[in-house]
Amino acid sequence: MNKTIYLAGGCFWGVEAYFQKVSGIIDTTVGYANGDGDKTNYHNLSITHHAEAVKIVYDSNVINVAEIIERYFLIINPFSLNRQGNDIGQQYRTGIYYEDEYTKKVAIFFKDLIAKENNKKVLIEIEQIKNFVVAEEYHQDYLIKNPSGYCHLDFSKLEVPLSRAKEKTVDEIKSLNLDIQSLDIMLRQHTEHPFTSKFNEFDSVGLFVDKISKEALFSSEDKFDAGCGWPSFTKGITTDAINYYDDFSHNRHRIEVKSAIQNNHLGHVFEDGPKNTGGKRYCINGLALDFIPLEELAKEGYTKYLAYFKKFIENY
Repeated sequence: MNKTIYLAGGCFWGVEAYFQKVSGIIDTTVGYANGDGDKTNYHNLSITHHAEAVKIVYDSNVINVAEIIERYFLIINPFSLNRQGNDIGQQYRTGIYYEDEYTKKVAIFFKDLIAKENNKKVLIEIEQIKNFVVAEEYHQDYLIKNPSGYCHLDFSKLEVPLSRAKEKTVDEIKSLNLDIQSLDIMLRQHTEHPFTSKFNEFDSVGLFVDKISKEALFSSEDKFDAGCGWPSFTKGITTDAINYYDDFSHNRHRIEVKSAIQNNHLGHVFEDGPKNTGGKRYCINGLALDFIPLEELAKEGYTKYLAYFKKFIENY
């Protein structure tokens, strides 16, 4: 399902180029947002008070809007007024402009979270999109056309996992005293018997994490009953939560999935999932997972993942 969000974060060349590299982003257009009137151009922004912004069309079956907003906060200074990098002026202000109330609430959640974590006021506009004017053609895909062009952003942030979990050492894994079957599955690519996992017909709301590293992997909101005998999901909770590998065992080709940080074996992903959610079926060994209920996420250090749950955000 295609949805749209508009983000202002300083010079729009870099913001566009950054999100073009994110999985699930379908299209980007740079333009001028939330100024006075529906006509402006690059040279009149100080008069019309528009912000340089990027219109982002994304596939919500691949990427959650919470991830888009979380990644946005990684590339801006949320405490700076009318300035990002070397760019100064009202046109370079930060802003999240939405088309629907759900996106608005996710944006407010992250704004509140960043303010609380840093004990500072977050200087970001959160407004309904209005008066968006597509920028001149030479601004579109600027850094693709001009690879050495100016950019104030650090693209290496795309390589940093969104999860705050850390890879466990061999000694740390031993100290967990996990059962042999779980270790065989995660470390030696074994498979549990179908219909034996406690998570197969499990319907509580919360977060599924890697049993060893505790990195976030799947949301209960993406879980479905595939009838295959193993817990099944339509996508990872974030686009960087899962690693993918070709698996040619048993004389057939499958795609193995592993946790991104610990690189534990989880299961396989197939193309026979529900069509209305993208067609993916992540067939996962329940013994590779732990579960954290929604109401315990904050206490367990997973506060930011509340934004990934509709049940929480719709009441925020």
